[in-house]
Amino acid sequence: MESIASQKSALRHTILRRRSLVPQTSRLASAKQLAHVTQRVDLVKAHATIACFVSMGSEVRTSGLLQYCMEQSVRVLVPRLGKGLDMGWSYYSGAETLEDKGERRPAEPTDEILPPEALEQATTIIIAALAVDSQGNRLGRGAGWYDQALQYRNPDARIIAVCWPWEVSQVPIPHDSNDVAVDGVLTPLDFTPIDKP
Repeated sequence: MESIASQKSALRHTILRRRSLVPQTSRLASAKQLAHVTQRVDLVKAHATIACFVSMGSEVRTSGLLQYCMEQSVRVLVPRLGKGLDMGWSYYSGAETLEDKGERRPAEPTDEILPPEALEQATTIIIAALAVDSQGNRLGRGAGWYDQALQYRNPDARIIAVCWPWEVSQVPIPHDSNDVAVDGVLTPLDFTPIDKP
Protein backbone atom coordinates (compact mmCIF):
# COMPACT_ATOMS: atom_id res chain seq x y z
CA MET A 1 0.00 0.00 0.00
CA GLU A 2 1.18 3.49 -0.89
CA SER A 3 2.32 5.66 2.03
CA ILE A 4 0.34 8.74 3.05
CA ALA A 5 3.31 10.93 2.04
CA SER A 6 3.39 9.47 -1.48
CA GLN A 7 -0.39 9.73 -1.81
CA LYS A 8 -0.19 13.41 -0.83
CA SER A 9 2.68 14.02 -3.25
CA ALA A 10 0.79 12.46 -6.16
CA LEU A 11 -2.34 14.46 -5.33
CA ARG A 12 -0.33 17.70 -5.10
CA HIS A 13 1.17 17.03 -8.51
CA THR A 14 -2.28 16.46 -10.05
CA ILE A 15 -3.76 19.58 -8.46
CA LEU A 16 -0.84 21.83 -9.40
CA ARG A 17 -1.03 20.56 -12.99
CA ARG A 18 -4.75 21.48 -13.06
CA ARG A 19 -4.00 24.89 -11.53
CA SER A 20 -1.49 25.63 -14.27
CA LEU A 21 -4.43 25.63 -16.71
CA VAL A 22 -6.32 28.41 -14.87
CA PRO A 23 -6.27 31.50 -17.11
CA GLN A 24 -4.68 34.64 -15.72
CA THR A 25 -8.02 36.45 -16.09
CA SER A 26 -9.66 33.92 -13.73
CA ARG A 27 -6.83 34.25 -11.23
CA LEU A 28 -7.17 38.03 -11.21
CA ALA A 29 -10.98 37.86 -10.98
CA SER A 30 -10.72 35.54 -7.97
CA ALA A 31 -9.53 38.47 -5.79
CA LYS A 32 -12.81 40.35 -6.13
CA GLN A 33 -14.89 37.15 -6.01
CA LEU A 34 -13.27 35.97 -2.76
CA ALA A 35 -13.85 39.37 -1.15
CA HIS A 36 -17.49 39.31 -2.29
CA VAL A 37 -18.12 35.86 -0.78
CA THR A 38 -16.39 36.93 2.45
CA GLN A 39 -18.71 39.93 2.68
CA ARG A 40 -21.85 37.99 1.67
CA VAL A 41 -21.42 35.31 4.34
CA ASP A 42 -20.17 37.80 6.97
CA LEU A 43 -17.01 35.76 7.48
CA VAL A 44 -15.07 38.47 9.29
CA LYS A 45 -16.37 40.88 11.90
CA ALA A 46 -15.47 44.57 12.01
CA HIS A 47 -12.73 45.45 14.49
CA ALA A 48 -11.76 41.78 14.96
CA THR A 49 -8.26 40.38 14.51
CA ILE A 50 -7.79 37.64 11.93
CA ALA A 51 -4.85 35.95 10.25
CA CYS A 52 -4.74 35.52 6.49
CA PHE A 53 -2.19 34.33 3.97
CA VAL A 54 -0.89 36.53 1.15
CA SER A 55 -1.57 34.59 -2.03
CA MET A 56 1.11 33.64 -4.53
CA GLY A 57 1.43 31.70 -7.77
CA SER A 58 -1.63 29.65 -8.67
CA GLU A 59 -3.47 30.29 -5.40
CA VAL A 60 -6.84 32.02 -5.24
CA ARG A 61 -6.00 35.71 -4.86
CA THR A 62 -6.46 37.11 -1.35
CA SER A 63 -5.71 40.75 -2.25
CA GLY A 64 -9.41 41.69 -2.41
CA LEU A 65 -10.16 39.95 0.89
CA LEU A 66 -7.25 41.75 2.57
CA GLN A 67 -8.46 45.10 1.21
CA TYR A 68 -12.03 44.38 2.36
CA CYS A 69 -10.72 43.60 5.86
CA MET A 70 -8.89 46.94 5.99
CA GLU A 71 -12.09 48.73 4.95
CA GLN A 72 -13.93 46.99 7.83
CA SER A 73 -11.24 47.97 10.38
CA VAL A 74 -10.26 44.31 10.75
CA ARG A 75 -6.70 43.84 11.97
CA VAL A 76 -5.01 41.23 9.80
CA LEU A 77 -1.94 39.23 10.72
CA VAL A 78 -0.03 37.95 7.69
CA PRO A 79 2.76 35.36 7.75
CA ARG A 80 6.45 36.18 7.93
CA LEU A 81 8.38 33.08 6.95
CA GLY A 82 11.71 32.45 8.61
CA LYS A 83 14.18 29.61 8.33
CA GLY A 84 12.90 26.06 8.30
CA LEU A 85 9.37 26.00 9.71
CA ASP A 86 9.73 29.29 11.63
CA MET A 87 6.77 31.58 11.05
CA GLY A 88 6.19 34.95 12.62
CA TRP A 89 3.49 37.49 11.85
CA SER A 90 3.09 41.15 10.88
CA TYR A 91 0.05 43.38 10.65
CA TYR A 92 -1.11 43.99 7.10
CA SER A 93 -1.31 47.67 6.20
CA GLY A 94 -1.88 47.59 2.45
CA ALA A 95 -0.62 45.93 -0.73
CA GLU A 96 1.89 48.73 -1.25
CA THR A 97 3.71 47.73 1.95
CA LEU A 98 4.37 44.16 0.78
CA GLU A 99 7.81 43.20 -0.48
CA ASP A 100 8.23 40.52 -3.15
CA LYS A 101 10.12 37.50 -1.79
CA GLY A 102 10.49 35.58 -5.05
CA GLU A 103 8.58 32.85 -6.80
CA ARG A 104 8.45 30.33 -3.94
CA ARG A 105 7.54 32.64 -1.06
CA PRO A 106 4.65 35.02 -0.53
CA ALA A 107 5.17 38.77 -0.42
CA GLU A 108 5.62 40.07 3.13
CA PRO A 109 5.38 43.37 5.00
CA THR A 110 8.70 44.95 5.87
CA ASP A 111 7.76 46.23 9.31
CA GLU A 112 7.94 44.62 12.75
CA ILE A 113 7.93 40.82 12.96
CA LEU A 114 5.71 39.51 15.74
CA PRO A 115 6.42 36.13 17.37
CA PRO A 116 4.51 32.92 16.48
CA GLU A 117 2.39 33.42 19.62
CA ALA A 118 0.78 36.51 18.04
CA LEU A 119 -1.53 34.11 16.20
CA GLU A 120 -3.42 33.62 19.47
CA GLN A 121 -5.07 37.04 18.88
CA ALA A 122 -6.84 35.84 15.73
CA THR A 123 -10.49 34.78 15.93
CA THR A 124 -10.39 33.50 12.33
CA ILE A 125 -7.37 32.04 10.55
CA ILE A 126 -7.51 31.91 6.75
CA ILE A 127 -4.97 29.55 5.20
CA ALA A 128 -4.13 28.31 1.71
CA ALA A 129 -5.06 24.81 0.59
CA LEU A 130 -4.59 22.66 -2.48
CA ALA A 131 -7.65 20.62 -1.52
CA VAL A 132 -10.07 20.10 1.37
CA ASP A 133 -12.45 17.19 1.98
CA SER A 134 -15.84 17.07 3.71
CA GLN A 135 -14.21 16.20 7.06
CA GLY A 136 -11.99 19.30 6.98
CA ASN A 137 -8.81 17.48 6.04
CA ARG A 138 -6.60 19.93 4.16
CA LEU A 139 -3.85 19.26 1.68
CA GLY A 140 -1.19 21.97 1.73
CA ARG A 141 1.99 22.36 -0.28
CA GLY A 142 3.87 20.02 2.03
CA ALA A 143 6.24 22.37 3.83
CA GLY A 144 4.34 22.10 7.13
CA TRP A 145 4.41 25.84 7.91
CA TYR A 146 0.73 26.11 8.79
CA ASP A 147 0.52 22.89 10.78
CA GLN A 148 3.47 24.17 12.83
CA ALA A 149 2.09 27.72 13.19
CA LEU A 150 -1.41 26.56 14.18
CA GLN A 151 -0.14 25.16 17.47
CA TYR A 152 -0.17 28.81 18.68
CA ARG A 153 -3.80 29.49 17.73
CA ASN A 154 -6.57 30.31 20.15
CA PRO A 155 -8.50 27.03 20.60
CA ASP A 156 -11.74 28.88 19.76
CA ALA A 157 -10.40 30.33 16.49
CA ARG A 158 -12.01 29.16 13.25
CA ILE A 159 -9.61 27.82 10.63
CA ILE A 160 -10.77 28.51 7.08
CA ALA A 161 -9.06 27.03 4.02
CA VAL A 162 -9.06 28.83 0.67
CA CYS A 163 -8.94 26.89 -2.59
CA TRP A 164 -10.50 26.76 -6.06
CA PRO A 165 -14.04 25.30 -6.24
CA TRP A 166 -12.90 22.08 -7.97
CA GLU A 167 -10.45 21.44 -5.11
CA VAL A 168 -13.26 20.83 -2.61
CA SER A 169 -13.03 17.04 -2.59
CA GLN A 170 -15.90 14.62 -2.18
CA VAL A 171 -13.42 11.82 -1.47
CA PRO A 172 -11.22 11.68 1.64
CA ILE A 173 -7.85 13.41 1.38
CA PRO A 174 -4.86 11.48 2.72
CA HIS A 175 -3.88 12.88 6.10
CA ASP A 176 -1.94 11.98 9.22
CA SER A 177 -1.98 12.89 12.89
CA ASN A 178 0.09 16.08 12.38
CA ASP A 179 -2.44 17.59 9.96
CA VAL A 180 -4.80 20.17 11.45
CA ALA A 181 -8.38 19.97 10.15
CA VAL A 182 -10.17 23.14 9.06
CA ASP A 183 -13.60 24.47 10.03
CA GLY A 184 -14.67 25.72 6.62
CA VAL A 185 -13.73 26.17 2.97
CA LEU A 186 -13.78 29.50 1.15
CA THR A 187 -13.71 29.56 -2.66
CA PRO A 188 -14.34 32.36 -5.16
CA LEU A 189 -17.89 30.99 -5.45
CA ASP A 190 -18.98 30.12 -1.92
CA PHE A 191 -18.23 29.38 1.72
CA THR A 192 -18.88 25.92 3.14
CA PRO A 193 -18.74 25.35 6.91
CA ILE A 194 -17.53 21.91 7.93
CA ASP A 195 -19.36 19.93 10.58
CA LYS A 196 -16.76 17.97 12.49
CA PRO A 197 -17.76 14.77 14.30
